[in-house]
Amino acid sequence: MSQIQELHKQAMDLAEAAFTAKLRGDSKQVKSSYRQAFEKESQAAALIANQLDAEPTRSVLHRSAATLAIDCGELRAAERLIAIALSGNPPQEIAQELKDLFIKINLRPYLERHGLSFDEEKLRNLILDKQGT
Repeated sequence: MSQIQELHKQAMDLAEAAFTAKLRGDSKQVKSSYRQAFEKESQAAALIANQLDAEPTRSVLHRSAATLAIDCGELRAAERLIAIALSGNPPQEIAQELKDLFIKINLRPYLERHGLSFDEEKLRNLILDKQGT
């Protein structure tokens, strides 16, 4: 198994452990497992970052690492991972998911900078209504 695959497998095992810890209510273990998963997935993504012809693996690893970064509260790291992924040639669907992650990170601060309130519940309902049509 390649180093990238091994790191990715370890990251996914740790993310699963975090999810299980969340179900048990063990917040300390949740944070620890997500942090370790983020570190492993980031390492895997870094190993393939310069291989622009390694799509969709390259962008999938970066998307996964960005999602784990968000779970850890590492928003700047998530932005960097998204930018790296988008700087290659990700498939359209993955590129859209990366852009959605970027918006997820930046929508609230953007609205607040412009003096607009952010009602997460209303936004969630709006999204659910849109998906239902």
